[in-house]
Amino acid sequence: MDAFSMMLYCSTLVVALLLSQARGFLHPSEEGDSVPEEWVLLHVVQGHIGAGNYSYLRLNHDGRIILHMRSLKGDADLYVSDKTLRPSYDTYKLQSATCGQDVLVVPGDFVRPVGIGIYGHPSYLESEFEMRVFYDQMVPQDPFHKGSYSYPTEDAQGHQKFPQSSEEDFQEEESIFWTILIGLLKIILEILF
Repeated sequence: MDAFSMMLYCSTLVVALLLSQARGFLHPSEEGDSVPEEWVLLHVVQGHIGAGNYSYLRLNHDGRIILHMRSLKGDADLYVSDKTLRPSYDTYKLQSATCGQDVLVVPGDFVRPVGIGIYGHPSYLESEFEMRVFYDQMVPQDPFHKGSYSYPTEDAQGHQKFPQSSEEDFQEEESIFWTILIGLLKIILEILF
């Protein structure tokens, strides 16, 4: 086996492994769609959208918001922006355009209100969707945002106790990891095919 064949074989194995990991990450469980206990369900939005049309929602809730949208029929795609209340495939900051479940994390530092655009893919006459909107209550507030700084407190012995950082740092690194991983996967797939 020459070097190129070996590299191609190893790349294929890595791609297969990454796809299985990404699939498990993006589609946690078909049965219960389990979500972390720290997430609070704010809204459930159901609707229909015609082919090539948009439906718009406005998000006013502060903090880190997770949008889980599932196409029940057809294919609905998700576009989000804090610059316009009518995001589209031309003007958006965040996008998820899969053929199944679309998941987006709206960072807490996005300017509110945030515009949410739901697009009905033209391949289907009509798309039906269900979107669950979650608030991640474990994300610490930005100390410089709206004067919400957490000052150190003193315990019974007079020692200063500083606020503990949560697992948000780890989750943020994990999110960046998946973003980079998916980008590399796209590059590998473009090279192979």
